[in-house]
Amino acid sequence: MADNKAPFKYEWFTMGDVNGFFGLMFDNVTVLSFLAGILIFAFGFPADIVYSKMFPGTAFGVLFGDLVYTWMAFRLAKKTGNAKVTAMPLGLDTPSTIGIALAVLGPSFLAFKAQGMPEHDAAMMTWYLGMATMVLTGIFKFAFSFIGGWLQRIIPQAGLLGSLAGIGLALIGFGPILEIFGMPIVGLMAFGLIIYTLIAGIKLPKNMPGVLTAVVLGTGLYYILGPMGMCGGEYKGLTAQLHFGLPIPTLDFMKGMVPALKYLPVAIPFAILTVIGGVNVTESARVAGDDFKTRDILLTEAIATLIAGVCGGVAQSTPYIGQPAYKAMGSRAGYTLLTGIFIGLGGFLGYVGFIVELIPRAVIAPILVFVGLDIMCQAFHACPVRHAPAVALAFFPTVARMVQIKLSSGLIPPEVFNKALTTVDKALPELQVIIAIGNGFIVTGMLWGAFMAELIDRRVRMAAFYLLCCAALTFFGIIHSAIPDGNMYFPWLLSYPVNQIPYQFTAGYLVLALLLFGLSFSKEVKEGHAPAHY
Repeated sequence: MADNKAPFKYEWFTMGDVNGFFGLMFDNVTVLSFLAGILIFAFGFPADIVYSKMFPGTAFGVLFGDLVYTWMAFRLAKKTGNAKVTAMPLGLDTPSTIGIALAVLGPSFLAFKAQGMPEHDAAMMTWYLGMATMVLTGIFKFAFSFIGGWLQRIIPQAGLLGSLAGIGLALIGFGPILEIFGMPIVGLMAFGLIIYTLIAGIKLPKNMPGVLTAVVLGTGLYYILGPMGMCGGEYKGLTAQLHFGLPIPTLDFMKGMVPALKYLPVAIPFAILTVIGGVNVTESARVAGDDFKTRDILLTEAIATLIAGVCGGVAQSTPYIGQPAYKAMGSRAGYTLLTGIFIGLGGFLGYVGFIVELIPRAVIAPILVFVGLDIMCQAFHACPVRHAPAVALAFFPTVARMVQIKLSSGLIPPEVFNKALTTVDKALPELQVIIAIGNGFIVTGMLWGAFMAELIDRRVRMAAFYLLCCAALTFFGIIHSAIPDGNMYFPWLLSYPVNQIPYQFTAGYLVLALLLFGLSFSKEVKEGHAPAHY
């Protein structure tokens, strides 16, 4: 008897994929614009190296990851017989891209120039360092992908999300606020539309997309009012051009491997955060009806990051939160395929860089502010209410890092900065303390948040354990490095007054850890409860 059952057909492309493509594509273009804007405008980095060296490899990582996720959707659809499987979205990770640009690439470029390198040579060395950082990040993500669930269980959310929220406040959100008010007519108009649509949740007439409308109107207003001197800030005429570049695999990252090692305290926490984020978004997709294998999702993002680094990329990729939202709008696998191809080819042919150059910073800045606000709010919403002080405590190291970046980037004369840093009229100059708190800020924020969360939950000995971790890392400059560029060291090789930082900070952590360990035996700890208002 013949089998008349129709063969399975996966509906991999629908009109929902068109909407999904514009959303995912624009997210990636926005992150690339953040990367370019920070390096070029905040640190004076040569634009041609950003667009022709960094962008192609970075975009290639997105192409690879989205192609694999597209294939995974086809595989899952065939395996389950579900014709409405939605692919997992992949793109550039916003917090780490901004964090690496502000805390690794930009400061490295300034440091290389301070050593006497010509600008082009300093930029190339920074590129090598950025590649090496991505290769190391990819390797760590590959290893972490096998233990993602365990990491999620042992590290308190207040530490993980609190350190990320600090980045949202100080590095992602504050700088763009200055950009908005540096060109208030254009910036505030775009900012208002972002708040109106994304935060207040009010739809625009004809259901126009809020981000795209803000960018188009803001950019148009800039080029209309700018030539007349009415845009509210400095106007620069259109100079956008195509920057062609191929993501050719190279071992040039080896040239930056040694200087990249000192930035591992910045890079590794970002790797951990994307791995744990990958666990969360895979679970979110499973609840929505698409049961992808968590390890496959994590391994893909790790390999995509590794490939990007080897090919010249300086930003890591990650599965995006929101797969259920793409599913709800009717997207299947077409939107990830289109996004991967558009971003990948755009990095090679240069039109992504052209788009980035076309949009003024004051128009992109409101999107950054929204991202920063969203990250901060997520930290408070996702963590138990009683852990809110722990989340807030994790902010402070990043604030210190922001102050250091601002002071050392020309805001005050270098001779004034150096004098304040080396004064010996007291053992711990205030600027030295600020620098020490800011160095290793992500790991510091994670440990401070974890310490506070454990203390709030009356796990006093675990709180003491996190303080011991702080002490051990502080002693060798892995966190709280007394050296402005954040290098690790043997403290006995440092000179006065710099050597006071590792000894006194370490002693402070040890004394507090011992105090808490002693208190952990008290009756009050065993019988106590967390404060009701938390």
